[in-house]
Formats: sequence, C-alpha cells, structure tokens
Amino acid sequence: MIEWKISSGLIPYEEAMSVMEARVAAIIRGAAPEMVWLLEHPPLYTAGTSAKPSDLLTPEALPVHYTGRGGQFTYHGPGQRIAYVMLDLKRRNAQDVRAYVQALEEWIIRSLAAFNIIGERREGRVGIWVEKPDGSEAKIGALGIRVRKWVTYHGIALNIHPDLSHFSGIVPCGVSAHGVTSYADLGHHVTMQEIDAVLRSEFSALFNTFMPLLPAL
Repeated sequence: MIEWKISSGLIPYEEAMSVMEARVAAIIRGAAPEMVWLLEHPPLYTAGTSAKPSDLLTPEALPVHYTGRGGQFTYHGPGQRIAYVMLDLKRRNAQDVRAYVQALEEWIIRSLAAFNIIGERREGRVGIWVEKPDGSEAKIGALGIRVRKWVTYHGIALNIHPDLSHFSGIVPCGVSAHGVTSYADLGHHVTMQEIDAVLRSEFSALFNTFMPLLPAL
C-alpha cells in the first residue's frame, strides 16, 4: 500500500529533500512502503539539472536551491501544491521513465478536469498548459523527477493560489514566450483539501490501472 502524507504549514526545502532521500533509500532496501507526500514550501526557487544561469533573473529575490531533479528553474511557494512521489517502478514492472513522466502529466490533467479546467501537453514544452480566456497559453502544472535504482522521487507542482509575481524572477522551465497561471487566476477558488482529495482519487485510479504494484517476492 502507498503511504499518503499530507503536511500542514510550510516545509523547508532542505528538510523535504532529507526526508525524501531517506524514504527512497528505505524503499530500495525493502524497508518502507512507497509514499506520496503533499506539502507546501516557503517561497524559493529550485534549479534542476538542465538549469541555465541566465534564466535566474533576480538571484537576490528568493533563496535558490540546486537539486538533482530533471528540468530547469521553477518557483515553489505557499498556495502551490507539491506532490513528491516515491514509487518503485521495478516492482510495478514499469521501468520506463518516459512512460512514468507521461503518467504524472496525465495525473495533473485528470486533476484539472475534475474542476472543469482543460489541461494539455505541448510539444517541446515541459509541464501542463491551459488556454486563458484571452486566448494566451500559460503553465499551471510543472514536473521534475529523479530516479534511483528505479525508485522515483521529486514529482509535480500544481498552482492553486500562489503569488504568481514570484515567477517573474526566473524563466520558468526555460520558457519565456508563455506565462504561468493558477486555479485562482482562472477563477476556480478551491481549497487545498479539495485539491488533495482529487489528487488522491485520480492517482489511485491512474496508477493502480496502468502501473499496479506487484506482490513482493
């Protein structure tokens, strides 16, 4: 069974990384179950393995954390639901990183659809995008992962009601031609509890169907 952990308050980034590292190591040893951890961070920027220094526009604005996940620069902060996903792809007979990323994208798309928001993939752009009322496109969900011995960590970030002005300090995910948005920005005022319930329901439906956990040997 997957353990679901929902943290209240703002979890420091270093603390979250330490907890994830320990849990991944335990999953690899067979000493702990898989886990999905839902949380919020204080305002900060993170840089993935493909981050370009020039995409950090205001380095003095917020703390910057360099991390081992894939991707480029992104913002985390209050009002954004982070889901760190620690799954054993080997036990799920799903040793395909591309398929796993597509499953995370589908998870975001389904969770948006539950609130009548149409989320879509875009060729050549990472994350999930929506069309705003003025016809422009904006990102509402980001993802960045890392895999160690076929155990995943890091995960997705979904903009519920964050301070979108903080994204101006970076080029989010290396894409400067389009902006960012949120549930609130689109006129959908929902609580974190409502989001969490949908995330859990859609995750179970998706991953239990396409990446079911196999019995331990």
